[in-house]
Amino acid sequence: MNAIEIRNLHKNFGEKRAVDGLDMTVPEGAIYGFIGENGSGKSTTEKLICGLIQPSGGEIKLFGKEHTDMEARGRIGVLIEAPGCFPNMTVWNNMKLQAANLGIKNEDEEIRRVLHLVRMDGAANNKFKNCSLGMRQRIGIAFALLGNPKLLILDEPINGLDADGMRIMREILVDLTQNHGCTALISSHILGELEKIATHYGIIRGGKMLKEMTAEELAADCPTYIYLKAAYTDRAFAACRQAFARAEFDEEKGEIRIYDKTSAEEAASRLYNDFGIAVTELGTAKISLEEYYIDLMKEGE
Repeated sequence: MNAIEIRNLHKNFGEKRAVDGLDMTVPEGAIYGFIGENGSGKSTTEKLICGLIQPSGGEIKLFGKEHTDMEARGRIGVLIEAPGCFPNMTVWNNMKLQAANLGIKNEDEEIRRVLHLVRMDGAANNKFKNCSLGMRQRIGIAFALLGNPKLLILDEPINGLDADGMRIMREILVDLTQNHGCTALISSHILGELEKIATHYGIIRGGKMLKEMTAEELAADCPTYIYLKAAYTDRAFAACRQAFARAEFDEEKGEIRIYDKTSAEEAASRLYNDFGIAVTELGTAKISLEEYYIDLMKEGE
């Protein structure tokens, strides 16, 4: 079963169409990376899924039921923007208020459970205003986890975090999906971090879904390549285009890229032996999600 199924979704704000015939499928157990530029319709789509705003047309299903179904809605946990906490209250008391708001029984036990999941056991007595940004993001996820939801909608949960904060957030999200039966829909502009954990992707532009794919399909579309630099770039590039099936020049990095079934050492040897070109820098790399996304945006233009 899919956690989310969206078909031909529309949302208009006056004459502006924020979501325009969107189709989207999020399988159960997935970490779904929801990607798009500012104004592409990501946040609007998330709010439509959560029932915070109503669609102008189309269909949203959660676990096979209409998104207005109370049972289906009860299986969602949400963090959009920032957690609504009282700054002068402790983390524990903020959690108590949210648990009471949700009508959760055995709230102390539930709060301890979710704080443990997000690695905030020792911060329960901290005032919220004294928590770091990374701690606040984890508190927001703890809020979303109250009541043991099976679908998490997380809007930019890793923005502004330092390297250690992002690592902890990655580990939490993987743990929740792999060991606690959760599905996570995550929007983020930090594509390098998203690429480390996402199992599925959806790329949106202008309220339309440009492409959906699995992590395996992305890997197949992002080949490994050889990169090199030489003293005489123009001459080296001309030789590479002659010697290999596909060679491109990356102006931003000032390097030649070779997409061919050969090793870096063999490529350098061939350039030297056949063309007298000495390579000054050599290595292999793989096209990243960020590069793939930028190329897809350029194609859309």
